[in-house]
Amino acid sequence: MAVAMSSTCPGLYCGKILINGSIEGECGVCPRGERTNMQKICEKCNESPDLYDWLYLGFMAMLPLVLHWFFIEWYSGKKSSSALFQHITALFECSAAAVITLLVNDPVGGLSIRSCRVQMLSDWYTMLYNPSPDYVTTLHCTQEAVFPLYTMVLIYYAFCLVLMMMLRPLLVKKIACGLGKSDRFKSIYAALYFFPILTVLQAVGGGLLYYAFPYIILVLSLVTLAVYMSASEIQSFKNLVAKKKRLVVLFSHWLLHAYGIISISRLDKLEQDLPLLALVPGPALFYLLTARFTEPTRIINEGGNGH
Repeated sequence: MAVAMSSTCPGLYCGKILINGSIEGECGVCPRGERTNMQKICEKCNESPDLYDWLYLGFMAMLPLVLHWFFIEWYSGKKSSSALFQHITALFECSAAAVITLLVNDPVGGLSIRSCRVQMLSDWYTMLYNPSPDYVTTLHCTQEAVFPLYTMVLIYYAFCLVLMMMLRPLLVKKIACGLGKSDRFKSIYAALYFFPILTVLQAVGGGLLYYAFPYIILVLSLVTLAVYMSASEIQSFKNLVAKKKRLVVLFSHWLLHAYGIISISRLDKLEQDLPLLALVPGPALFYLLTARFTEPTRIINEGGNGH
């Protein structure tokens, strides 16, 4: 009888709370960390995130770090010796924020987390699925059905911002002597802009990013690698190995390529998915082998000579 009564709860996410084996209260929102089962009873989520969930969290954690590094490099100047220390500090800030975020999430004090498995896109937008049984009164059942993938990212961004404001200004003030006073803190000012943007992006588009992030990684890493190699006038292997920085950028993009491939394949079948990682160097090799054929000056000269 109890199950039959609970099954009358309308909507996708409304359910009844189960206390000491008995159903209590009316249909409504489930407590945080719980979601409804097939019988419309709120059940505690005790599963661990799967590989794809961890890869999504890793992607969202990488975004502020990559943006930190980009703006530090952009504003530090070629002769500034402070860039390396700022890069290391940004890595420390994001790593510390990630560890703290894991520690404060349920179960508190551990590096493991429990989660509710994502079943469909609507799980990210439960506020859009509040039912109206009588077409007049709305039954509010908004909850974090993807616990803790939604709020965990927001908590991580908050810790990143706090740690940055505590550490970076002191570091920049001490070591960024090669920059003017107006340029020293520009990378920090940039972070004060992109953190709100990332927060809104997660709050509004978290569900879309969850399904699209592997393809976003692949496309952006390919585009940025091509732009970098073109801007640096890298047209041969000799040009590539001329500076260590170029190799660092190349290997970083290869890691992103591999991350995107693993995220798409999810490594469900290792014997079929692992060989796909052999494609990682492909775009860079293709660029180096074909760059000399698309050199603009060569095309213009050959056109002028009538070839």
